[in-house]
Amino acid sequence: MIRKIKKQLNKIRPYIQMDGGDVEFISFDDKSGALTIRLQGACVGCPMSQITLQEGIGKTIKQEIPEVREVIAI
Repeated sequence: MIRKIKKQLNKIRPYIQMDGGDVEFISFDDKSGALTIRLQGACVGCPMSQITLQEGIGKTIKQEIPEVREVIAI
């Protein structure tokens, strides 16, 4: 499962990097379906980062990997 998640994050990563940001996989909890990531670079402190998290990363990952029920940024 982790390999599958990291593969999806690698597909999303170039779009985030275009704006000077990045995303790092932290953990995945099989029981709760919670994926924990860390936004980096320009995403840190950006007012749009919550939209990027939910609409960009979260929506894409959840569509491709239904086991992921929640995406949390630390």
